Amino acid sequence: MSTTNYTPLHNLPPLAGLADFDSARQPGLSVEESVRRLKRFHYALRRLHEIFVARITAEPIYEFKMGFSLHSHYCAEHAAALRVRVGEMREPPLGLEVVPDEMLAIFFDEILSAPETALLLAGIYSKAVPAIINAMEKYRADVNPLADAPSVRVLRFALLELQDIADYGAKALKALGVRADETWLSLLEQCLSASGGLDGAAEVCPGKIARKFSAQPYRYDPVPKRDERFPDPYNMGVNAEVFLHDPAMPAPPKCLMMYYRRIREIDVPEMMASIITETRDKPWTYYKDMTRQLWDEARHAMMGEVGFVDMGVDWRKVMINFTWSLGLNTQLNPKERHGVLYYIEQGQMPKTGKRYEWEVALMAENALAATFQDFDWADEVLHARVGRDWYVSEFTSAKEAVEWGDQCWSKVLIGWREWRDKGLTTHRNWWPDVYLAACKNWNAKPDAAVLAYHETYETKRADLKVIPASA
Repeated sequence: MSTTNYTPLHNLPPLAGLADFDSARQPGLSVEESVRRLKRFHYALRRLHEIFVARITAEPIYEFKMGFSLHSHYCAEHAAALRVRVGEMREPPLGLEVVPDEMLAIFFDEILSAPETALLLAGIYSKAVPAIINAMEKYRADVNPLADAPSVRVLRFALLELQDIADYGAKALKALGVRADETWLSLLEQCLSASGGLDGAAEVCPGKIARKFSAQPYRYDPVPKRDERFPDPYNMGVNAEVFLHDPAMPAPPKCLMMYYRRIREIDVPEMMASIITETRDKPWTYYKDMTRQLWDEARHAMMGEVGFVDMGVDWRKVMINFTWSLGLNTQLNPKERHGVLYYIEQGQMPKTGKRYEWEVALMAENALAATFQDFDWADEVLHARVGRDWYVSEFTSAKEAVEWGDQCWSKVLIGWREWRDKGLTTHRNWWPDVYLAACKNWNAKPDAAVLAYHETYETKRADLKVIPASA
C-alpha cells in the first residue's frame, strides 16, 4: 500500500486526532474478530474480579484487603464497559456468560484456588494482569483505529487502571520477596498457550493440562482473617457510638473515636465480599454496584488509618474487631446479610448519622476529619441508592425491607462473654491509652471526663450489638 501524500487543510490534525491516514488505511480486524477478542477480555476481567472479591475476607494482610477491594472495583467497571461495547456490535444473545475457552477457565480457576497469599499474588500480578494488558495492547495495534475507535477508547481507559494494578502488584511482590512455585507458574503459562493466549489470537499449543490447586472446586472461606497488627480482634470493650453521641464529651476526642469507626470498616468489605461471592445469576450491574460500595467501605477504613497517622497515634494500639463480619458471614445467608447492611445504612441517614459526624469534625476544627466525614456522608447517599436498587426492590415496600433487615440483625448472636470465657479476649478498655497518646501529640491536657469514660457490654443489654461504622 502506497504512502498517502494527502494533507488536511492548514496541515490540521487529521481524523479528529485518532490516527494518521496510513494507519487508518489498514483494514484491521473484522467486527466478528473484534467481538471475539473483546468477549475474552470481558471474561478475563470478570474472573479477575471474582478472584479479588473472593479472597478479601480470608486474606489476613490489611493492605491486600484494601488493594483487592480497589482492584475488584476496577475490574467490575471495565467489564461493564466491555459488555456495553459488545452489545453495540452484535445483536443479542451476546454470549457474554459463555466460557470462551476451557484452558482459560483452568488458568483463572488455579489462581482463585491458590492456597496461600504468595501464590495468589504471583498468579494475579505476574501472570493474569500482564496477560490481559498484553492482549489489550495487541488489540489496539491490530484494529483499524478509525473504524473501531469506540473499542480503542474502552481499552485505553481499561489499560490505564490495569497498569496501576500491575504497578501495585510488582511493588507488592518485591516487598514480600515472593518466590512462587515455578512448576505452578509454568502450569499457568501452559494454560495460556493451550488457549492461544489470553486473546485466543496466538497459535494454540495443545497439551494435556492437569489441574493442581483447582482439582477440587474452590470453596469460599467466610471467616475473616487479620494480620499480627490486630492482636485482639474479638475485643468489644469500647462502645464508640455511645461516646460519640454523649453531649458531655468534647469534639476533638470524638474525632479520634470517629477515626476508630472509620478504620473499623475493614469488616464491611469482609462481609460484602461474602454477599457478592455467594450471590449468583444477577445482572452484571448488580456486581458492579455492590463492588463499588465494597471499595468505598475499604476507602473509609483507610481514611481512619490516615486519621490516626495524622494524629500521631499508632493504630495498632486500637483494638479493631471483626465480630460484625464474623457474625454475619457465619450465621446469615447472603440476602439476610444484605438486609442487615441496608438496615444499618438507614440508621446513618438521619441527622444523628453521617451529618452529625461531619458536624462534630467541624466543631473540633479538624479540617482533615471534616473532609473525610463529608465524603463519607456523600458515599452513604450512593449506598442507599444501591440498597434500593438491589435489596429493597425485592420487597413490596421500603418499610418491609427495613423491618426484615432488622429481624435478620436480631438473629445474629454476638458471643462476647463466650469469647472472654474462652480466653480469646478480655475486652480490655484500650480507649484511655489511645486518648492519652493523642493528647501527648496535641500538647493538650487530657480531659478528666474523657479519661473516665468506660462503657462495657456487660452494663447494657443494648450494647450486645456493636453497630458498624459503615456501612
